[in-house]
Amino acid sequence: MEILINSGKKISNGIDWLLVFFIVPIVLAGLVTMKSFALSENAGNFFDKQVIWVILSLIVFFIFSFIDFRFLKRTNVLVFLFLLFSFLLLVLFIFGNISHGAQSWFAFGGFSFQPADMTKLVLVLILAKYFSRRHVEIRDIKHIFISGFYALIPFILILFQPDFGSALIVFFIWLGMVLVSGISKTHLFFVFLSVVLIFISFWFFVFAPYQKARIVDFVNPLADIHGSGYNAFQSTIAVGSGQIFGKGLGFGTQSRLNFLPEYQTDFVLAAYAEEWGFMGSILILLLYGLVIWRILYAASFGATNFEILFGMGIAIFFMSHILINIGMNLGLLPITGIPLPFMSYGGSHLLTEFMGLGILMSMRKYARPAHRDDMRNEFLGL
Repeated sequence: MEILINSGKKISNGIDWLLVFFIVPIVLAGLVTMKSFALSENAGNFFDKQVIWVILSLIVFFIFSFIDFRFLKRTNVLVFLFLLFSFLLLVLFIFGNISHGAQSWFAFGGFSFQPADMTKLVLVLILAKYFSRRHVEIRDIKHIFISGFYALIPFILILFQPDFGSALIVFFIWLGMVLVSGISKTHLFFVFLSVVLIFISFWFFVFAPYQKARIVDFVNPLADIHGSGYNAFQSTIAVGSGQIFGKGLGFGTQSRLNFLPEYQTDFVLAAYAEEWGFMGSILILLLYGLVIWRILYAASFGATNFEILFGMGIAIFFMSHILINIGMNLGLLPITGIPLPFMSYGGSHLLTEFMGLGILMSMRKYARPAHRDDMRNEFLGL
């Protein structure tokens, strides 16, 4: 039940149980997919580890929902967090564990931690703080460059791990929050022109050959199905072979016979679609849509511009992951190694997702009634 009272007064129940209700089936879908291949050769113990991560993440979510996070509005706190995670990204180049060609992880026994995931959350916080304080003068083009500098530091550090996927998410978080902050149409054109110029520069001076190959696969994924286009090709086969109602739980041949690589992480949706078919996939997409709706709904009642912008940033964070992962599973986007929220195997991204939602739930305790027209005028510049 939503209990809305005057601005600044506390709401007794901060947790959005509808949001939790929509997330749980997505988490279970990922676990069921991993469990169905648990007996396959080289399948590992992904299911058992993921259950542990899910439990820990839920505990963190509920703990965070009861903490008063208004201290995150303090500039010194956010600067400390930003510098801390920038430092961790630097330390990775010395002590990081190399996996799949990227030095992106700190390994601790059987578990590992990826700083890039939580860096994205910190970026959402610091951009929400920056834009909330400069809302009146947001049309000044200098704020595009200043906010871009905050995003550029983690972008570069992550890109050179190299982790092109996470760097791309950092870029989309920055771009999305610039757009919702009230940028003018002229500046919007400037941003997209800059993106094109940056991409051209990166193509000639930054992208490694394998990254270029992935982008070429976007245009023609069947050009090299035994090489750089193999993952995309096998993923589209798995999705298509599920047809309308799927092959049934435990009968996904692409995954069980190891044709589909990384079925537990990058291609968990393809593995799921093969077993549950088009109807099961539509259900997952519907649930993701409802999750985004609840996040934006919570953001619309933020006590201040900071809470509103943070909620929008979290929505952008999730939408970027969802759209990019689904796109690469369908062969529509390059393979970037982006996990699918709540479904893909891994603890770092799962903890980050529930941390972000826990902070958002905490902010709901100090929600305010928001007039739809005011919100529209304030953040979309209408």
